[in-house]
Amino acid sequence: MKEIKLLNDIKAKAAARKKTIVLPESHDERVLRAAEKLTAESVANVVILGDENKVYEDAKAKDINLSGVRVLDHVKSEKLSDFANVFFNLRKHKGMTIEKAKEVMTSDLFFGAMMVREGMADGFVAGSVAATGDVLRAAFQCVGMPEGISIVSSLFLMILPDRNLSFADCAVVPDPDATQLADIAITTADNHKKLTGEEPYVAMLSFSTKGSAEHELLDKVKSATKIAQEKRPDLFIDGEMQFDTAIIDSIGKKKAPDSKVAGRANVLVFPDLNAGNIGYKIAQRLGGAEAVGPVVQGLKKPLFDLSRGCSVDDIVNTSAISALMAD
Repeated sequence: MKEIKLLNDIKAKAAARKKTIVLPESHDERVLRAAEKLTAESVANVVILGDENKVYEDAKAKDINLSGVRVLDHVKSEKLSDFANVFFNLRKHKGMTIEKAKEVMTSDLFFGAMMVREGMADGFVAGSVAATGDVLRAAFQCVGMPEGISIVSSLFLMILPDRNLSFADCAVVPDPDATQLADIAITTADNHKKLTGEEPYVAMLSFSTKGSAEHELLDKVKSATKIAQEKRPDLFIDGEMQFDTAIIDSIGKKKAPDSKVAGRANVLVFPDLNAGNIGYKIAQRLGGAEAVGPVVQGLKKPLFDLSRGCSVDDIVNTSAISALMAD
């Protein structure tokens, strides 16, 4: 199946990079099993956070082999004080105290995120237990966004029998403004290339193609397209265009004959979360696409949030993506 091939390709590329991924939620059996599988398949070096004795007791009780996995008791770590000082300096303008910073760093989420910030790990995957808001809060407060990017967003890798598409944003930003929408397009394009190896062709989607309709809702998409093109002239970005114009060659040639994107788009940027969330679920549930994600993007380093209903393989695949997207 196509989805197995692409995900296997991602894992193989990740394995060659030998990155280190931190998995904070060691109290979840799925995380322990994912750590075992990631290590057995040499996808990444794995660090799991938690009380060492309890982790090994839990693993033994469930017949999980953690040989080769590093278990770090973050609460007892000599790095706790250093991380607290760094966090205090990052957040003191928000009223953070050193005492509060020390307390925050006892959280496995915040300690894991700080490991990535400080170069002790290359990526972070959490959320099998913790809520999305808690995972993203740790990621944003510890790592933050790179210069020039205004928004943390997400993409779904949509795997179909004949093509791989990236949809954004389908999970995080309800109503991005034009600048944010442009940054979502740029970030998704870069990540699509990292994940698939394909040259990204970015379509800024709407209900109009190249002025076929006039409405205030279209103004944001038109502005976002212009901003994205100016910020990244090296990318193929075009819009506004309808979905069929973007992905069907014959329609693209008819409706937007001068476009380098129309008919060949593999990155689809939706104007808001209503359209994006509905769109990816239609593709998944009626179109039979394999939806991998959401992949959090727009942070300086790869810190990813899982669904609380995730499987062991979901954690493994997300960890492989994190390793592949790491610098």
